[in-house]
Amino acid sequence: MNRRFRNGSRSVLLLLMLVGAAGPNLRGADCAACHDQAQKLAKSAHADLTCDTCHEPLSAPQPGIAVSAKAKTAHPNGMSKPVCVTCHQEQAGDYANGVHGLARKAGNEGAPDCGMCHGSAHELLDPKSAAFHAAVPDTCGMCHSEIAEQYKASVHGKAVAGGITLAPVCNDCHGEHKIIRPENPASPVNAAHIRETCGSCHGNVRLTRRFGLPTDRLVSFDESFHGLAAKAGQQTVANCASCHGVHNILASSDPKSTINPKNLPQTCGKCHPGAGTRFAITQVHVTEGGKEPEPVRWVREFYLVLIPVTIGLMLLHNLGDWWRKVMRVRFAARPRAPHPARTVAPHPHLRMLPFERVQHALLVLSFITLVWTGFALKYPDQAWARPLLLIEGSHPLRSVIHRVAAVVFLGVAVTHLVSLIVNRKLRDHWKEMLPSVNDPREAMANFAYNLGLGDRAPGRSPHSYIEKAEYWAVVWGAVVMAASGLLLWANNLALKYLPKVWLDVATSVHFYEALLATLAIVVWHFYSVIFDPDVYPLNTAFWTGYSVKLEEEHSGEPAEHLKPAGD
Repeated sequence: MNRRFRNGSRSVLLLLMLVGAAGPNLRGADCAACHDQAQKLAKSAHADLTCDTCHEPLSAPQPGIAVSAKAKTAHPNGMSKPVCVTCHQEQAGDYANGVHGLARKAGNEGAPDCGMCHGSAHELLDPKSAAFHAAVPDTCGMCHSEIAEQYKASVHGKAVAGGITLAPVCNDCHGEHKIIRPENPASPVNAAHIRETCGSCHGNVRLTRRFGLPTDRLVSFDESFHGLAAKAGQQTVANCASCHGVHNILASSDPKSTINPKNLPQTCGKCHPGAGTRFAITQVHVTEGGKEPEPVRWVREFYLVLIPVTIGLMLLHNLGDWWRKVMRVRFAARPRAPHPARTVAPHPHLRMLPFERVQHALLVLSFITLVWTGFALKYPDQAWARPLLLIEGSHPLRSVIHRVAAVVFLGVAVTHLVSLIVNRKLRDHWKEMLPSVNDPREAMANFAYNLGLGDRAPGRSPHSYIEKAEYWAVVWGAVVMAASGLLLWANNLALKYLPKVWLDVATSVHFYEALLATLAIVVWHFYSVIFDPDVYPLNTAFWTGYSVKLEEEHSGEPAEHLKPAGD
Protein backbone atom coordinates (compact mmCIF):
# COMPACT_ATOMS: atom_id res chain seq x y z
CA MET A 1 0.00 0.00 0.00
CA ASN A 2 2.73 2.34 0.97
CA ARG A 3 4.64 1.29 -2.07
CA ARG A 4 1.68 2.07 -4.35
CA PHE A 5 1.21 5.41 -2.66
CA ARG A 6 4.86 6.32 -3.14
CA ASN A 7 4.73 5.32 -6.81
CA GLY A 8 1.55 7.30 -7.32
CA SER A 9 3.01 10.38 -5.62
CA ARG A 10 6.03 10.20 -7.85
CA SER A 11 3.82 10.04 -10.95
CA VAL A 12 1.83 13.08 -9.82
CA LEU A 13 4.96 15.06 -9.06
CA LEU A 14 6.46 14.12 -12.43
CA LEU A 15 3.27 15.19 -14.19
CA LEU A 16 3.25 18.52 -12.35
CA MET A 17 6.86 19.14 -13.30
CA LEU A 18 6.17 18.45 -16.96
CA VAL A 19 3.14 20.72 -16.94
CA GLY A 20 5.14 23.43 -15.17
CA ALA A 21 7.93 23.19 -17.72
CA ALA A 22 5.54 23.35 -20.63
CA GLY A 23 3.38 25.97 -19.01
CA PRO A 24 5.22 29.14 -20.12
CA ASN A 25 5.35 28.08 -23.74
CA LEU A 26 1.73 27.09 -23.72
CA ARG A 27 0.71 30.34 -22.10
CA GLY A 28 2.85 32.24 -24.63
CA ALA A 29 1.20 30.47 -27.52
CA ASP A 30 -2.26 30.95 -26.09
CA CYS A 31 -1.77 34.75 -25.91
CA ALA A 32 -2.01 35.02 -29.68
CA ALA A 33 -5.64 33.99 -29.51
CA CYS A 34 -6.52 37.30 -27.87
CA HIS A 35 -3.53 39.64 -28.41
CA ASP A 36 -2.10 40.59 -31.79
CA GLN A 37 1.08 41.71 -30.01
CA ALA A 38 2.16 38.10 -30.03
CA GLN A 39 2.37 38.19 -33.83
CA LYS A 40 4.37 41.45 -33.74
CA LEU A 41 6.68 39.97 -31.12
CA ALA A 42 7.80 37.28 -33.54
CA LYS A 43 9.41 39.97 -35.75
CA SER A 44 10.98 42.04 -32.96
CA ALA A 45 14.23 41.92 -31.02
CA HIS A 46 12.31 40.04 -28.30
CA ALA A 47 11.28 37.22 -30.66
CA ASP A 48 13.10 34.61 -28.58
CA LEU A 49 11.11 35.49 -25.44
CA THR A 50 7.72 34.13 -24.44
CA CYS A 51 4.97 36.43 -23.22
CA ASP A 52 5.16 35.32 -19.61
CA THR A 53 8.88 36.22 -19.52
CA CYS A 54 7.80 39.83 -19.06
CA HIS A 55 4.09 39.48 -18.11
CA GLU A 56 4.33 37.37 -14.99
CA PRO A 57 0.97 36.27 -13.42
CA LEU A 58 0.12 38.15 -10.25
CA SER A 59 -0.64 36.35 -7.01
CA ALA A 60 -3.85 38.35 -6.48
CA PRO A 61 -6.24 40.44 -8.55
CA GLN A 62 -5.20 44.09 -8.86
CA PRO A 63 -7.72 46.65 -7.58
CA GLY A 64 -8.97 49.21 -10.05
CA ILE A 65 -8.14 47.10 -13.10
CA ALA A 66 -11.15 46.06 -15.21
CA VAL A 67 -10.78 42.48 -16.42
CA SER A 68 -13.09 40.89 -18.96
CA ALA A 69 -14.67 37.49 -18.40
CA LYS A 70 -12.45 35.95 -21.03
CA ALA A 71 -9.36 37.51 -19.47
CA LYS A 72 -10.40 36.28 -16.05
CA THR A 73 -10.50 32.77 -17.41
CA ALA A 74 -7.03 33.08 -19.02
CA HIS A 75 -5.35 34.85 -16.11
CA PRO A 76 -7.76 35.38 -13.23
CA ASN A 77 -5.29 37.21 -11.03
CA GLY A 78 -4.27 39.71 -13.72
CA MET A 79 -0.89 40.16 -15.41
CA SER A 80 2.01 42.38 -14.37
CA LYS A 81 3.03 45.36 -16.49
CA PRO A 82 6.57 44.75 -17.79
CA VAL A 83 9.40 47.02 -16.64
CA CYS A 84 12.47 47.24 -18.87
CA VAL A 85 14.83 47.51 -15.90
CA THR A 86 13.98 43.92 -14.95
CA CYS A 87 16.26 42.66 -17.73
CA HIS A 88 18.17 45.78 -18.78
CA GLN A 89 19.55 46.98 -15.47
CA GLU A 90 22.81 48.39 -16.85
CA GLN A 91 21.04 50.38 -19.57
CA ALA A 92 18.47 51.62 -17.07
CA GLY A 93 21.24 52.85 -14.78
CA ASP A 94 22.90 54.71 -17.63
CA TYR A 95 19.58 56.24 -18.67
CA ALA A 96 18.86 57.42 -15.12
CA ASN A 97 22.17 59.31 -15.05
CA GLY A 98 21.75 60.78 -18.52
CA VAL A 99 20.09 64.06 -19.49
CA HIS A 100 16.83 62.31 -20.44
CA GLY A 101 16.56 60.30 -17.25
CA LEU A 102 17.40 63.30 -15.06
CA ALA A 103 14.85 65.43 -16.89
CA ARG A 104 12.18 62.82 -16.39
CA LYS A 105 13.12 62.48 -12.74
CA ALA A 106 12.77 66.26 -12.36
CA GLY A 107 9.16 66.00 -13.52
CA ASN A 108 9.42 66.47 -17.28
CA GLU A 109 6.97 63.85 -18.56
CA GLY A 110 7.83 64.79 -22.12
CA ALA A 111 11.42 63.61 -21.75
CA PRO A 112 11.99 60.46 -23.81
CA ASP A 113 11.84 57.07 -22.13
CA CYS A 114 12.61 53.56 -23.39
CA GLY A 115 9.44 53.26 -25.44
CA MET A 116 9.80 56.65 -27.12
CA CYS A 117 13.19 55.77 -28.59
CA HIS A 118 12.90 52.01 -29.03
CA GLY A 119 9.21 51.74 -29.74
CA SER A 120 6.80 49.17 -28.33
CA ALA A 121 8.41 46.23 -26.57
CA HIS A 122 6.49 43.92 -28.92
CA GLU A 123 7.87 45.40 -32.13
CA LEU A 124 11.16 47.08 -31.30
CA LEU A 125 14.02 46.67 -33.76
CA ASP A 126 17.28 44.96 -33.01
CA PRO A 127 19.69 47.83 -32.05
CA LYS A 128 22.40 46.15 -34.10
CA SER A 129 20.31 46.01 -37.24
CA ALA A 130 20.78 48.29 -40.24
CA ALA A 131 17.15 49.44 -39.98
CA PHE A 132 17.59 50.60 -36.40
CA HIS A 133 20.85 52.40 -37.27
CA ALA A 134 19.24 54.25 -40.18
CA ALA A 135 16.25 55.25 -38.03
CA VAL A 136 18.30 56.88 -35.24
CA PRO A 137 18.43 60.40 -36.81
CA ASP A 138 14.64 60.43 -37.24
CA THR A 139 14.15 59.10 -33.72
CA CYS A 140 16.31 61.83 -32.17
CA GLY A 141 14.80 64.32 -34.61
CA MET A 142 11.40 63.95 -32.95
CA CYS A 143 12.74 66.27 -30.25
CA HIS A 144 15.86 67.75 -31.89
CA SER A 145 14.41 68.62 -35.29
CA GLU A 146 16.78 71.48 -36.20
CA ILE A 147 19.88 69.47 -35.33
CA ALA A 148 18.49 66.47 -37.21
CA GLU A 149 18.08 68.57 -40.35
CA GLN A 150 21.68 69.77 -40.10
CA TYR A 151 22.86 66.21 -39.63
CA LYS A 152 20.91 64.86 -42.60
CA ALA A 153 22.56 67.47 -44.84
CA SER A 154 26.04 66.60 -43.57
CA VAL A 155 28.49 64.08 -44.98
CA HIS A 156 27.55 61.65 -42.22
CA GLY A 157 23.80 62.02 -42.76
CA LYS A 158 24.13 61.55 -46.52
CA ALA A 159 26.25 58.45 -45.98
CA VAL A 160 23.59 56.94 -43.68
CA ALA A 161 20.87 57.77 -46.19
CA GLY A 162 22.98 56.06 -48.83
CA GLY A 163 22.93 52.82 -46.87
CA ILE A 164 26.40 52.98 -45.30
CA THR A 165 25.85 51.32 -41.95
CA LEU A 166 29.31 52.27 -40.66
CA ALA A 167 28.61 55.98 -40.94
CA PRO A 168 28.13 57.56 -37.49
CA VAL A 169 24.69 58.53 -36.22
CA CYS A 170 23.69 60.46 -33.08
CA ASN A 171 24.39 57.74 -30.54
CA ASP A 172 27.85 56.99 -31.98
CA CYS A 173 29.03 60.40 -30.83
CA HIS A 174 26.73 61.27 -27.92
CA GLY A 175 26.35 57.82 -26.42
CA GLU A 176 23.31 55.59 -26.23
CA HIS A 177 21.57 55.61 -22.86
CA LYS A 178 23.91 57.75 -20.77
CA ILE A 179 23.76 60.91 -22.86
CA ILE A 180 25.59 63.70 -21.03
CA ARG A 181 25.69 67.41 -21.79
CA PRO A 182 28.81 68.55 -23.72
CA GLU A 183 29.80 70.79 -20.80
CA ASN A 184 30.27 67.71 -18.60
CA PRO A 185 33.93 66.53 -18.67
CA ALA A 186 32.70 62.92 -18.88
CA SER A 187 30.75 63.51 -22.11
CA PRO A 188 32.24 61.98 -25.27
CA VAL A 189 31.51 65.26 -27.07
CA ASN A 190 33.21 67.38 -24.42
CA ALA A 191 36.15 69.38 -25.79
CA ALA A 192 38.56 67.10 -23.93
CA HIS A 193 37.22 64.00 -25.74
CA ILE A 194 36.40 65.28 -29.22
CA ARG A 195 39.68 63.98 -30.59
CA GLU A 196 39.00 60.43 -29.33
CA THR A 197 35.37 60.50 -30.47
CA CYS A 198 36.20 61.61 -34.01
CA GLY A 199 39.32 59.46 -34.00
CA SER A 200 37.33 56.29 -33.40
CA CYS A 201 36.49 56.45 -37.11
CA HIS A 202 39.04 58.81 -38.65
CA GLY A 203 41.90 57.12 -36.80
CA ASN A 204 40.76 53.68 -37.92
CA VAL A 205 43.01 52.66 -40.82
CA ARG A 206 40.56 50.03 -42.12
CA LEU A 207 37.66 52.48 -42.25
CA THR A 208 39.63 55.30 -43.84
CA ARG A 209 41.03 53.03 -46.52
CA ARG A 210 37.69 51.38 -47.18
CA PHE A 211 35.92 54.69 -47.80
CA GLY A 212 38.84 56.54 -49.37
CA LEU A 213 39.27 59.02 -46.51
CA PRO A 214 42.61 60.69 -45.68
CA THR A 215 44.55 58.41 -43.36
CA ASP A 216 46.70 61.08 -41.74
CA ARG A 217 44.11 63.42 -40.21
CA LEU A 218 44.42 62.18 -36.65
CA VAL A 219 48.21 61.93 -36.81
CA SER A 220 48.59 65.41 -38.28
CA PHE A 221 46.27 66.88 -35.66
CA ASP A 222 48.24 65.21 -32.87
CA GLU A 223 51.49 66.67 -34.24
CA SER A 224 50.09 70.20 -34.52
CA PHE A 225 50.10 72.77 -31.74
CA HIS A 226 46.34 72.30 -31.38
CA GLY A 227 46.70 68.57 -30.87
CA LEU A 228 49.68 68.83 -28.53
CA ALA A 229 48.01 71.51 -26.41
CA ALA A 230 44.77 69.51 -26.25
CA LYS A 231 46.68 66.42 -25.16
CA ALA A 232 48.42 68.49 -22.49
CA GLY A 233 45.01 69.44 -21.08
CA GLN A 234 44.08 72.79 -22.60
CA GLN A 235 40.30 73.07 -23.00
CA THR A 236 40.14 76.22 -25.14
CA VAL A 237 42.41 75.09 -27.95
CA ALA A 238 40.80 74.27 -31.29
CA ASN A 239 39.64 70.69 -31.82
CA CYS A 240 38.01 68.82 -34.73
CA ALA A 241 34.58 70.37 -34.15
CA SER A 242 36.03 73.89 -33.91
CA CYS A 243 36.96 73.80 -37.59
CA HIS A 244 34.77 71.13 -39.18
CA GLY A 245 31.55 71.88 -37.34
CA VAL A 246 29.44 69.68 -35.10
CA HIS A 247 26.31 68.42 -36.83
CA ASN A 248 26.76 70.40 -40.05
CA ILE A 249 29.98 68.70 -41.19
CA LEU A 250 30.32 69.17 -44.94
CA ALA A 251 32.95 68.27 -47.52
CA SER A 252 35.59 70.94 -48.07
CA SER A 253 34.43 71.27 -51.68
CA ASP A 254 30.97 72.36 -50.50
CA PRO A 255 30.66 76.21 -50.57
CA LYS A 256 28.77 76.02 -47.25
CA SER A 257 31.50 74.04 -45.52
CA THR A 258 33.37 75.76 -42.70
CA ILE A 259 36.61 74.37 -44.14
CA ASN A 260 35.97 75.46 -47.70
CA PRO A 261 38.99 77.57 -48.77
CA LYS A 262 36.76 80.66 -49.08
CA ASN A 263 35.45 80.18 -45.55
CA LEU A 264 38.75 79.42 -43.82
CA PRO A 265 39.47 83.07 -42.93
CA GLN A 266 36.20 83.19 -41.02
CA THR A 267 36.72 79.77 -39.42
CA CYS A 268 40.33 80.38 -38.37
CA GLY A 269 39.49 83.99 -37.56
CA LYS A 270 37.38 82.88 -34.61
CA CYS A 271 40.65 82.27 -32.75
CA HIS A 272 43.13 84.16 -34.95
CA PRO A 273 41.65 87.53 -35.96
CA GLY A 274 42.69 88.56 -39.43
CA ALA A 275 43.94 85.13 -40.44
CA GLY A 276 43.93 84.60 -44.19
CA THR A 277 43.11 88.22 -45.07
CA ARG A 278 46.32 88.76 -47.09
CA PHE A 279 47.32 85.23 -48.04
CA ALA A 280 45.05 82.24 -48.52
CA ILE A 281 45.29 79.70 -45.72
CA THR A 282 46.89 76.69 -47.31
CA GLN A 283 47.36 73.12 -46.09
CA VAL A 284 46.16 72.76 -42.50
CA HIS A 285 46.87 69.10 -41.73
CA VAL A 286 50.65 68.83 -42.01
CA THR A 287 52.34 65.48 -41.35
CA GLU A 288 56.12 65.39 -41.21
CA GLY A 289 57.40 62.68 -43.46
CA GLY A 290 54.03 62.45 -45.19
CA LYS A 291 52.09 65.13 -46.99
CA GLU A 292 53.88 68.34 -46.07
CA PRO A 293 54.86 71.63 -47.76
CA GLU A 294 58.20 71.58 -49.55
CA PRO A 295 59.89 74.12 -47.21
CA VAL A 296 58.94 72.00 -44.20
CA ARG A 297 60.37 68.92 -45.87
CA TRP A 298 63.65 70.75 -46.60
CA VAL A 299 63.95 71.81 -42.95
CA ARG A 300 63.24 68.31 -41.70
CA GLU A 301 65.74 66.64 -44.04
CA PHE A 302 68.41 69.26 -43.22
CA TYR A 303 68.17 68.70 -39.48
CA LEU A 304 67.88 64.93 -39.80
CA VAL A 305 71.35 65.03 -41.35
CA LEU A 306 72.80 67.86 -39.25
CA ILE A 307 71.82 66.50 -35.82
CA PRO A 308 73.25 62.95 -36.12
CA VAL A 309 76.45 64.16 -37.83
CA THR A 310 77.10 66.99 -35.35
CA ILE A 311 76.31 65.05 -32.20
CA GLY A 312 78.09 61.97 -33.55
CA LEU A 313 81.32 63.91 -34.14
CA MET A 314 81.02 65.46 -30.67
CA LEU A 315 80.68 62.02 -29.11
CA LEU A 316 83.70 60.65 -31.01
CA HIS A 317 85.82 63.65 -30.05
CA ASN A 318 84.91 63.54 -26.35
CA LEU A 319 85.03 59.78 -25.96
CA GLY A 320 88.52 59.75 -27.51
CA ASP A 321 89.65 62.60 -25.28
CA TRP A 322 88.24 60.88 -22.20
CA TRP A 323 89.88 57.56 -23.06
CA ARG A 324 93.28 59.16 -23.68
CA LYS A 325 93.21 60.98 -20.36
CA VAL A 326 91.97 57.98 -18.39
CA MET A 327 94.70 55.78 -19.88
CA ARG A 328 97.30 58.43 -19.12
CA VAL A 329 96.31 58.58 -15.46
CA ARG A 330 95.72 54.83 -15.05
CA PHE A 331 98.83 53.46 -16.75
CA ALA A 332 101.39 56.26 -16.40
CA ALA A 333 104.73 54.77 -15.26
CA ARG A 334 105.47 57.71 -12.98
CA PRO A 335 103.95 61.09 -12.25
CA ARG A 336 104.64 63.64 -14.93
CA ALA A 337 107.39 66.06 -13.93
CA PRO A 338 106.27 69.66 -13.63
CA HIS A 339 107.06 71.89 -16.57
CA PRO A 340 110.09 74.16 -16.03
CA ALA A 341 107.83 77.15 -16.50
CA ARG A 342 105.85 76.07 -13.44
CA THR A 343 108.72 76.37 -10.93
CA VAL A 344 106.85 79.36 -9.59
CA ALA A 345 103.09 79.00 -9.35
CA PRO A 346 101.63 81.25 -12.06
CA HIS A 347 98.59 83.43 -11.66
CA PRO A 348 95.54 81.57 -13.01
CA HIS A 349 93.95 82.92 -16.16
CA LEU A 350 90.65 84.73 -15.57
CA ARG A 351 88.00 83.02 -17.71
CA MET A 352 84.80 84.81 -16.66
CA LEU A 353 84.38 88.32 -15.29
CA PRO A 354 81.80 88.88 -12.50
CA PHE A 355 79.31 90.46 -14.91
CA GLU A 356 79.70 87.48 -17.23
CA ARG A 357 79.12 85.03 -14.41
CA VAL A 358 75.77 86.68 -13.66
CA GLN A 359 74.84 86.46 -17.33
CA HIS A 360 75.87 82.81 -17.40
CA ALA A 361 73.70 82.00 -14.38
CA LEU A 362 70.64 83.61 -15.98
CA LEU A 363 71.41 81.87 -19.27
CA VAL A 364 71.59 78.46 -17.57
CA LEU A 365 68.35 78.94 -15.66
CA SER A 366 66.41 80.23 -18.68
CA PHE A 367 67.79 77.54 -21.00
CA ILE A 368 66.93 74.65 -18.67
CA THR A 369 63.44 76.10 -18.13
CA LEU A 370 62.92 76.50 -21.87
CA VAL A 371 63.98 72.91 -22.52
CA TRP A 372 61.72 71.55 -19.78
CA THR A 373 58.63 73.56 -20.69
CA GLY A 374 59.17 73.24 -24.44
CA PHE A 375 59.53 69.47 -24.55
CA ALA A 376 56.66 69.14 -22.06
CA LEU A 377 54.38 70.35 -24.86
CA LYS A 378 55.78 67.77 -27.28
CA TYR A 379 55.84 64.88 -24.79
CA PRO A 380 53.07 65.58 -22.23
CA ASP A 381 52.79 61.93 -21.15
CA GLN A 382 56.28 61.81 -19.67
CA ALA A 383 56.63 61.86 -15.88
CA TRP A 384 58.94 64.90 -15.92
CA ALA A 385 56.32 66.88 -17.88
CA ARG A 386 53.30 66.13 -15.70
CA PRO A 387 54.01 68.66 -12.90
CA LEU A 388 53.75 71.45 -15.48
CA LEU A 389 50.41 70.19 -16.75
CA LEU A 390 48.55 69.62 -13.49
CA ILE A 391 46.35 72.70 -13.97
CA GLU A 392 46.73 73.06 -17.73
CA GLY A 393 42.99 72.55 -18.21
CA SER A 394 42.17 75.79 -16.38
CA HIS A 395 45.44 77.75 -16.45
CA PRO A 396 48.12 77.53 -19.18
CA LEU A 397 50.96 77.34 -16.65
CA ARG A 398 53.43 75.66 -19.00
CA SER A 399 53.16 78.26 -21.76
CA VAL A 400 53.42 81.16 -19.28
CA ILE A 401 56.61 79.76 -17.73
CA HIS A 402 58.02 79.03 -21.19
CA ARG A 403 57.46 82.59 -22.38
CA VAL A 404 58.86 84.13 -19.20
CA ALA A 405 62.00 82.02 -19.63
CA ALA A 406 62.17 83.10 -23.28
CA VAL A 407 62.07 86.77 -22.25
CA VAL A 408 64.89 86.18 -19.74
CA PHE A 409 66.92 84.34 -22.39
CA LEU A 410 66.44 87.17 -24.89
CA GLY A 411 67.26 89.71 -22.19
CA VAL A 412 70.57 87.97 -21.49
CA ALA A 413 71.38 87.88 -25.21
CA VAL A 414 70.64 91.58 -25.68
CA THR A 415 72.55 92.51 -22.51
CA HIS A 416 75.57 90.56 -23.71
CA LEU A 417 75.51 92.32 -27.07
CA VAL A 418 75.13 95.77 -25.54
CA SER A 419 77.90 95.10 -23.00
CA LEU A 420 80.31 94.21 -25.81
CA ILE A 421 79.51 97.48 -27.51
CA VAL A 422 79.76 99.84 -24.53
CA ASN A 423 82.41 98.12 -22.35
CA ARG A 424 85.90 98.02 -23.78
CA LYS A 425 87.23 95.64 -21.12
CA LEU A 426 84.55 93.10 -21.92
CA ARG A 427 85.04 93.60 -25.61
CA ASP A 428 88.78 92.97 -25.36
CA HIS A 429 88.09 89.90 -23.23
CA TRP A 430 85.68 88.43 -25.76
CA LYS A 431 88.01 89.05 -28.69
CA GLU A 432 89.62 85.79 -27.64
CA MET A 433 86.47 84.05 -28.91
CA LEU A 434 86.89 85.33 -32.45
CA PRO A 435 87.74 82.54 -34.90
CA SER A 436 91.35 82.35 -36.08
CA VAL A 437 93.12 80.60 -38.95
CA ASN A 438 94.74 78.30 -36.39
CA ASP A 439 91.42 76.86 -35.16
CA PRO A 440 90.80 74.35 -37.99
CA ARG A 441 94.35 72.97 -37.74
CA GLU A 442 94.10 72.68 -33.97
CA ALA A 443 90.69 71.01 -34.16
CA MET A 444 91.76 68.47 -36.78
CA ALA A 445 94.98 67.64 -34.91
CA ASN A 446 93.20 67.09 -31.61
CA PHE A 447 90.38 65.09 -33.22
CA ALA A 448 92.92 62.83 -34.93
CA TYR A 449 94.81 62.39 -31.67
CA ASN A 450 91.60 61.51 -29.81
CA LEU A 451 90.89 58.84 -32.43
CA GLY A 452 94.26 57.22 -31.68
CA LEU A 453 96.35 58.80 -34.44
CA GLY A 454 99.63 59.96 -32.91
CA ASP A 455 101.36 59.60 -29.56
CA ARG A 456 101.81 63.24 -28.59
CA ALA A 457 98.96 65.57 -27.62
CA PRO A 458 98.89 68.53 -30.03
CA GLY A 459 97.84 70.96 -27.28
CA ARG A 460 95.13 73.59 -27.29
CA SER A 461 94.92 77.34 -26.96
CA PRO A 462 93.53 78.86 -23.73
CA HIS A 463 90.34 79.62 -25.66
CA SER A 464 90.47 76.84 -28.20
CA TYR A 465 88.16 75.58 -30.89
CA ILE A 466 86.15 73.86 -28.13
CA GLU A 467 85.09 77.11 -26.42
CA LYS A 468 84.76 78.98 -29.69
CA ALA A 469 82.54 76.33 -31.29
CA GLU A 470 80.32 76.32 -28.25
CA TYR A 471 80.07 80.11 -28.03
CA TRP A 472 79.18 80.62 -31.67
CA ALA A 473 76.76 77.69 -31.55
CA VAL A 474 74.97 79.50 -28.71
CA VAL A 475 74.91 82.70 -30.77
CA TRP A 476 73.51 80.86 -33.80
CA GLY A 477 70.99 78.94 -31.73
CA ALA A 478 69.82 82.08 -29.95
CA VAL A 479 69.14 83.83 -33.26
CA VAL A 480 67.30 80.86 -34.76
CA MET A 481 65.27 80.08 -31.65
CA ALA A 482 64.38 83.73 -31.07
CA ALA A 483 63.26 84.27 -34.67
CA SER A 484 61.17 81.10 -34.86
CA GLY A 485 59.86 81.44 -31.30
CA LEU A 486 58.73 85.05 -31.73
CA LEU A 487 56.97 84.11 -34.96
CA LEU A 488 55.10 81.33 -33.16
CA TRP A 489 54.32 83.60 -30.23
CA ALA A 490 52.87 86.23 -32.56
CA ASN A 491 50.91 83.62 -34.52
CA ASN A 492 47.90 85.92 -35.00
CA LEU A 493 50.03 88.55 -36.72
CA ALA A 494 51.86 85.87 -38.67
CA LEU A 495 48.61 84.39 -40.01
CA LYS A 496 47.38 87.89 -40.85
CA TYR A 497 50.43 89.15 -42.76
CA LEU A 498 52.33 86.01 -43.84
CA PRO A 499 51.52 82.75 -45.61
CA LYS A 500 50.69 79.91 -43.20
CA VAL A 501 53.67 77.90 -44.40
CA TRP A 502 55.91 80.34 -42.49
CA LEU A 503 54.39 79.11 -39.24
CA ASP A 504 54.80 75.50 -40.35
CA VAL A 505 58.49 76.10 -41.06
CA ALA A 506 58.95 77.98 -37.78
CA THR A 507 57.37 75.11 -35.86
CA SER A 508 59.69 72.57 -37.45
CA VAL A 509 62.80 74.72 -37.05
CA HIS A 510 61.98 75.54 -33.41
CA PHE A 511 61.67 71.87 -32.46
CA TYR A 512 64.71 70.56 -34.30
CA GLU A 513 66.95 73.43 -33.21
CA ALA A 514 65.86 72.90 -29.60
CA LEU A 515 66.70 69.21 -29.92
CA LEU A 516 70.12 69.99 -31.41
CA ALA A 517 70.89 72.60 -28.73
CA THR A 518 69.89 70.30 -25.88
CA LEU A 519 71.97 67.40 -27.17
CA ALA A 520 74.95 69.69 -27.80
CA ILE A 521 74.84 71.02 -24.23
CA VAL A 522 74.66 67.49 -22.81
CA VAL A 523 77.35 65.98 -25.05
CA TRP A 524 79.74 68.92 -25.58
CA HIS A 525 79.37 71.42 -22.74
CA PHE A 526 78.70 68.97 -19.90
CA TYR A 527 81.80 67.02 -20.89
CA SER A 528 83.96 70.15 -20.77
CA VAL A 529 82.71 71.28 -17.37
CA ILE A 530 81.92 67.96 -15.64
CA PHE A 531 83.12 64.72 -17.21
CA ASP A 532 86.50 65.81 -18.56
CA PRO A 533 89.04 64.02 -16.29
CA ASP A 534 91.06 67.24 -16.07
CA VAL A 535 88.16 69.07 -14.36
CA TYR A 536 86.07 66.28 -12.82
CA PRO A 537 83.84 66.57 -10.80
CA LEU A 538 83.24 70.20 -11.80
CA ASN A 539 84.94 73.15 -13.44
CA THR A 540 84.08 76.01 -11.11
CA ALA A 541 84.94 78.81 -13.54
CA PHE A 542 81.23 79.73 -13.70
CA TRP A 543 81.40 80.47 -9.95
CA THR A 544 84.94 81.71 -9.26
CA GLY A 545 85.89 82.96 -12.69
CA TYR A 546 88.98 80.75 -12.78
CA SER A 547 89.20 77.36 -14.48
CA VAL A 548 90.65 74.33 -12.71
CA LYS A 549 92.02 73.03 -16.01
CA LEU A 550 95.69 73.41 -16.89
CA GLU A 551 96.11 76.12 -19.47
CA GLU A 552 98.69 74.18 -21.46
CA GLU A 553 96.31 71.26 -22.13
CA HIS A 554 99.14 68.68 -22.06
CA SER A 555 101.06 70.39 -24.84
CA GLY A 556 104.83 70.55 -24.97
CA GLU A 557 104.62 74.35 -25.03
CA PRO A 558 102.98 76.35 -22.26
CA ALA A 559 100.33 78.88 -23.03
CA GLU A 560 101.59 82.34 -24.01
CA HIS A 561 100.80 84.01 -20.68
CA LEU A 562 102.75 81.25 -18.84
CA LYS A 563 106.02 81.49 -20.83
CA PRO A 564 109.06 82.79 -18.89
CA ALA A 565 110.27 86.29 -19.68
CA GLY A 566 112.74 86.41 -22.55
CA ASP A 567 111.19 83.51 -24.53
